[in-house]
Amino acid sequence: MSNLSLSTIPLDWVRAFEVAGRTGSFTAAAKETNVTQASISQRISNLEQRIGARLFVRNPRGVTLSVEGEVWLPYVTAAFRSLDESYEEIFGLQREKITISASASVNELWLSPRLRNWQGKHQPQIVLSTMVLQAEDNLLDATIRVQYGVGEGKNQHKTPLYAEQLSPVAAPELLAGQASWLELPRLAVSGPRPGWHDWARHTGDPITPVPKIRFDSFSAALSGAVSGAGVLLASLPLCADLLDQGKLVRVSDHLLEPQETYWMMASKDGLTKSQWTNVIESFSLG
Repeated sequence: MSNLSLSTIPLDWVRAFEVAGRTGSFTAAAKETNVTQASISQRISNLEQRIGARLFVRNPRGVTLSVEGEVWLPYVTAAFRSLDESYEEIFGLQREKITISASASVNELWLSPRLRNWQGKHQPQIVLSTMVLQAEDNLLDATIRVQYGVGEGKNQHKTPLYAEQLSPVAAPELLAGQASWLELPRLAVSGPRPGWHDWARHTGDPITPVPKIRFDSFSAALSGAVSGAGVLLASLPLCADLLDQGKLVRVSDHLLEPQETYWMMASKDGLTKSQWTNVIESFSLG
């Protein structure tokens, strides 16, 4: 093996070893690389013969890495990861326009105030597109999607916008002369966030009075709360500026902290790692 040069070994043989070692199966490796299981097996056998060492132990139940294979695999995986990333950055799609599709509330209350960091000379054009909940076809043209949930999805760049916290807020004038906020009118918002019933289960507060006003966007509901129309179960990160300005105040020390929040997500095939990192840094999410 002292005279062996890696340059004489076909790259697809090494790739077959890496995928099989990482997935723990010749069958899984064949599926990932879109070749037959027999082809994977043959390439690995050729590689073993060329280097003069067994990389896998074959048995009736499948294959396991040999000692030599287990030692070599992390180096090979790191090398392919570096090769893939460098290929993406040099030859991948460099977008001149990045479209972010999000709800009107997230665009207005979270993303727009952070766009001051996007004014560099060499930045691509950025478009904030309002996501219409009833028309998911809008997502097809989006480079980046902002969706409420737990960030599920494979082959995705993804990061949460913030840790969600919910608590009732109201205009200070609405509280004047009131013994308890629990007697004040309540506002409701359509959408994925927990609502007043969830709040009642968490705190034991009564679910009455039943909201007589419902909004289809959080930003509109905030305007209603600021005007004194009622108490709103609000996302505290999205109304932080209004709280700081004293236009709204929290009326309870309790917090709802759901696992779900807004996630910024993009396909790794549609945006290079450097462009994704640039977006994250520009919106101060990193």
